[in-house]
Amino acid sequence: MKTYFLADAHLGSRIVENPREHERKLVAFLDSIKHDAAAIYFLGDMFDFWFEYKMVVPKGFTRFLGKLGELSDMGIELHYFTGNHDIWTFGYLETEVGMQIHREPEIMEICGKKCFLAHGDGLYTDDRKFMFIRKLFHSPVCQKLFRLFSPRLGVQFGLWWSEKSRRKVLAHENRYEGEQNEWLVRYAKFREQTEHFDYYIFGHRHIMLDLQLATRSRVVILGDFISLFSYAVMDEDGQLVLETIA
Repeated sequence: MKTYFLADAHLGSRIVENPREHERKLVAFLDSIKHDAAAIYFLGDMFDFWFEYKMVVPKGFTRFLGKLGELSDMGIELHYFTGNHDIWTFGYLETEVGMQIHREPEIMEICGKKCFLAHGDGLYTDDRKFMFIRKLFHSPVCQKLFRLFSPRLGVQFGLWWSEKSRRKVLAHENRYEGEQNEWLVRYAKFREQTEHFDYYIFGHRHIMLDLQLATRSRVVILGDFISLFSYAVMDEDGQLVLETIA
């Protein structure tokens, strides 16, 4: 049995030309791995915007949510790490599709390997503007205030904000610029000074990276499932491989 890791599908994104086909591609991938998957870890931003009101959730995603329910019913562990686009889940994903929600980085032993898992936003960054906005998004007070908007206005605003953010990132071309300039690598090196991990596995950056550090740790950044269509898979012996779908 294998363990799969993927992140950053951004379902519902307005920059995707055909959202329905995008969702179908993700669902087809999940369907292709269901017979050998022991667990699947979603490391954040699977939705481009997700906010649960008390009695309402965002429209759409029925194929994806239905597939998650099927996988959960089969006994496959589903772990969901909230990202910076889908922080606002308050019970629906847990009760309806059997997700285990993780709101903070986690240390887990998987297939005998000690792993540090996180979406990656907010780790070892000096971007003060981003950190300020992140703090607002995580604030319970701000979340309650956001609920004062009707779901129609709230979701429209969220999708607009997400589109604006994504286009800004695309304009600056996300790319790997070496160990010293990659903050997730710098974070891993910082953690390694006090605690060793076999794998650091991140999403968020929309780049594919499999880097071995001097400490024999490996830093794996998963890419995304919106343009790269990449994922990582770990076998029973703890060997991790970063791959793309055909």
